[in-house]
Amino acid sequence: MADAPAVRGGRKDSSGGKHPDKRTGPVTFYRQVVAELRKVVYPTREQLSTYFIVVIVFVIVMIALVSVLDLGLGKLAFEIFTGGDNI
Repeated sequence: MADAPAVRGGRKDSSGGKHPDKRTGPVTFYRQVVAELRKVVYPTREQLSTYFIVVIVFVIVMIALVSVLDLGLGKLAFEIFTGGDNI
């Protein structure tokens, strides 16, 4: 089974020929970056606020979960290694 040109590392130009060692110049690279950045859809202020709240709530829930697990496993380890005698 033959690999696609992207897998083999070769590139084809518009005439169909291969130019695997041809590199993109800095000016072309900059133009391509600017063109890609123009395609970006930025969130509105409302969407950004909603995403922020969702992330903060998720982080708080995860902190609480990890804290409870840490406390519980710490107490369990303490009970196991001290023999469970509380005098």
